[in-house]
Amino acid sequence: MRGDPDRPSTWARYKTGMCKECWAGCCTMPVEVSAADLMQMGLCHEEEAAGSLKKLAKRLEVAGVIKTFRVTTGVFILTQKSNNDCYFLDSKTRLCTIYEKRPHVCRQFPFIGARPGYCPAGEKNDVPLRK
Repeated sequence: MRGDPDRPSTWARYKTGMCKECWAGCCTMPVEVSAADLMQMGLCHEEEAAGSLKKLAKRLEVAGVIKTFRVTTGVFILTQKSNNDCYFLDSKTRLCTIYEKRPHVCRQFPFIGARPGYCPAGEKNDVPLRK
């Protein structure tokens, strides 16, 4: 049984080792990243991040990596695939393709987010609920 990523009240309390057999439910939620995250992910250089974030956002939007940019907060939202998977999630293996360079929010999940200490866990063979 898994939780619905859109309904945190359905999520399971996180336990060590849960991720090992999970279908990557957390990777079907929108991912907010900073310019520092983008540098860590290898999507921009320090000079570009220190310059115009609007220009950086435009370039990454055209490249299909980000969906939106919030000027007031400096937060970029990564693009999701048509099934809501993260842009960097491998559809077959359900593993992150940039795991070693993943953004801060991914490194901290499930201890930060919609329901800290909980996650939309489920078995690897489950088909995600989101459409």
